Amino acid sequence: MAASVRGQTYGQHLPDQVERIASLTDSQLELLEDVRDLHRERAALEREYATKLQLLVKKAGEKKAKKMQALVVGNEPTKVWDENTIRQSTLDMAYTQLLAAMSDSAQDHINLADALNGHVIEQLKTTERKHEEAKKKQMQYYQKLLSERDRVYTDRIKSKQKYDDECSEVDTYRQKQERSADDRHAERAAKQYEQQQIDMLNSKNAYLISIAVANKVKSKFYDEELPALEDQFQDLQTRLLDRFVGILKNAQDLQLKHLDALRAHLTATEGALDAVNPGADQDLFIDYNISPFSPPADWTFEPCASHYDHGDMSVDPAPKVYLQNRLSKCRNKLQELEPVLTSKRRDTEQLAKLVAAYSADAGLGNADEVLDNFLDAHHALTFYETSGVVLTTEMDTVSVALDGDEGAQSPHSFKSTSFSIPATCAYCKSSIWGLSKQGRTCKACGVSVHSKCELKLPADCTGSRHGGRGHQASDSVSSLSGISRSSSVVSHTDSRIVSGQATPTPSSFAPSSHSPDESGPAARVLFDFTPTSPFELAVFAESTVHVLEEDDGSGWVKVADDSGGKGLVPASYLEFLAGGETPRSTTPSVSHQQTAQDYVRGIYAYKAQGPDEIDVEDGGLIQLTDGPSGGRSYADGWWEGIDPSGKRGIFPSNYVDNV
Repeated sequence: MAASVRGQTYGQHLPDQVERIASLTDSQLELLEDVRDLHRERAALEREYATKLQLLVKKAGEKKAKKMQALVVGNEPTKVWDENTIRQSTLDMAYTQLLAAMSDSAQDHINLADALNGHVIEQLKTTERKHEEAKKKQMQYYQKLLSERDRVYTDRIKSKQKYDDECSEVDTYRQKQERSADDRHAERAAKQYEQQQIDMLNSKNAYLISIAVANKVKSKFYDEELPALEDQFQDLQTRLLDRFVGILKNAQDLQLKHLDALRAHLTATEGALDAVNPGADQDLFIDYNISPFSPPADWTFEPCASHYDHGDMSVDPAPKVYLQNRLSKCRNKLQELEPVLTSKRRDTEQLAKLVAAYSADAGLGNADEVLDNFLDAHHALTFYETSGVVLTTEMDTVSVALDGDEGAQSPHSFKSTSFSIPATCAYCKSSIWGLSKQGRTCKACGVSVHSKCELKLPADCTGSRHGGRGHQASDSVSSLSGISRSSSVVSHTDSRIVSGQATPTPSSFAPSSHSPDESGPAARVLFDFTPTSPFELAVFAESTVHVLEEDDGSGWVKVADDSGGKGLVPASYLEFLAGGETPRSTTPSVSHQQTAQDYVRGIYAYKAQGPDEIDVEDGGLIQLTDGPSGGRSYADGWWEGIDPSGKRGIFPSNYVDNV
């Protein structure tokens, strides 16, 4: 121990401190008790953990027995199987090894708890009891030494007291002798006085002897007995700590052996997991699930039970128009789809290469994320390719039936339209009416048809809204009250099959600069109109506006006022002016020469849909920017400004009003 190395001893350096040394022994014994309690609780925890782990393994084993068939040979195997078949699965082997390792680990924890009880806890208890008894013996011996020393000290005190008493008696007898010097008792008094002096001298000698004895005992006590006792305490404490450390080292050895056992289980489980062979397991699954299969037969034409017909395409004049229009429509869609297919194939090939690279080198990043992206791209490509197959098949089928006769090559450009007043279908000549986009209107020539008649109309678009059949813009003028703009002007002809592409923001369609030359025929406003949506424009009676887009059958006209505002107004609220008539305008003259303090106020809330846009708050102020391409001059329908937070961006002009 450290004390023997330094050459220091309790007896030499801690004289007369037995009580303090004994208290150190008490503290050491308390430490043993604490460590013993620690290991006892540790053993209880190990046993409790082992019990729970065994229960967990039991439940997992029961689940495994129920589900392993489905994992190996499927729910409905086509061949007879048994337990040996299940054991052929590398996945079953790995899972079995995992559960066995956990079960063995639970038993190892129980073994550790037993070892701690037998080799640590009991040993600590025995050592504690043994040294407690040794400490008691040493303290009893110490008390005897004190008693023996105190007895000698007491004898010295008694000898001193007796000597003092004898001295007093000598003085008393001397006085008696002096008083009886002349009487007949003088001789007896002299003898008594002489005898008392002898007794006094004897007491003195006894006192001196007791002093010598007491000094000798004291020297022996402090120089020999106490140092020896303290050194014995030191030796006992050394032995106690050596034994304590030895027991704890044994505990560490037990835990290391326990960890080695657990490591062996983990190593065995790791080996079983490394042996998992998905290909072999899949072959096993295939072997036990092979069944006869033949693809479904191709469908053929089935005539109606009430009408006999053959399976050839009808190329009579009217059906031929339908086929020609359908061929044209499929061709247009396929042209739109082909660049998307090319892009998607390229993306999928690149992602496939990334998956291979990331799988080969884990340091490149998360391979699972790349695989997810590849699967998403591949799935999207599959649906695009299916759309391409559908369009190509339709085109091939129709082309064979038409045998080169594709009809007129001036297809209409239809868009969905709602009709607030009845309109005549250019094909079936019946009325079109409804607010749920009951019909279609050609954006080029203005002809309107039912949605069901779209493909029946010959592809002979004149390209002019006044050059052929169909209603004109003025035919749809009507009074529209309380009808939302969004239900009457939204067109679906611009929707594409390319649904997988990123949706562009509205601002992405804004031209880079405003075209000041855009104008149309003038019209007089007959009635005041208050907008009910951000796409409509407020106009006042007797003011003049310029028509940008005529009525397409919806009952709405897009116009621009003198202040630069653009939007939709009901067609029935306008009267077209003759070419030479000078328009009267009661619209207040507002100058839009921008300054650094030119502001507009939001009348509708708008959420930015792109990084170049800013939000518009209902009632919030926006400062317009200046310059030839800023502010109101940015683009058609889009202005540029700075929001209250200082962000610069563009926003729809019909969402704000002048301050």
